[in-house]
Amino acid sequence: MSPIKVGDSIPDGFFSFFDENNSLQKAAVHSLFAGKKVVFVGVPGAFTPTCSSKHVPGFIAQAEELKSKGVDEIFVFSVNDPFVMRAWAESYPENKHVKFVADGSASYTHALGLELDLTEKDLGIRSRRFALLVDNLVVKVANLEEGGAFSVSSADEILKAL
Repeated sequence: MSPIKVGDSIPDGFFSFFDENNSLQKAAVHSLFAGKKVVFVGVPGAFTPTCSSKHVPGFIAQAEELKSKGVDEIFVFSVNDPFVMRAWAESYPENKHVKFVADGSASYTHALGLELDLTEKDLGIRSRRFALLVDNLVVKVANLEEGGAFSVSSADEILKAL
């Protein structure tokens, strides 16, 4: 499958996550994104070096500025189970706006066409690193990284596009 691109409708699928009451939820992507401007950030793995020290902290630090430019929601997404994603979210006590969602089976990653095979590194199939700006289910910006790069998917790059 070819990777998602600008102008595409975001595919529907499901995320698992823990809500503000610490209850495990499963929700359709379209129900979470419809009628909203969403920054959707994909990372290869929770607690991995670049994801944890650079990529996600940038979105947490700049969440207020993103919201001031019309962003309704910010989601961080990874091929991990929801329990790992909850623990990862809890490792950022300063976070007030970024929501962490899981794609435990990589099925949504496949629907996006953004699989990254890290089997040789004992990580299995993961998501490529990316940052999408989605407005009412339509991709307006698609900053997709190659391999382990981190050059186009930062919060700064999304802010430039707003």
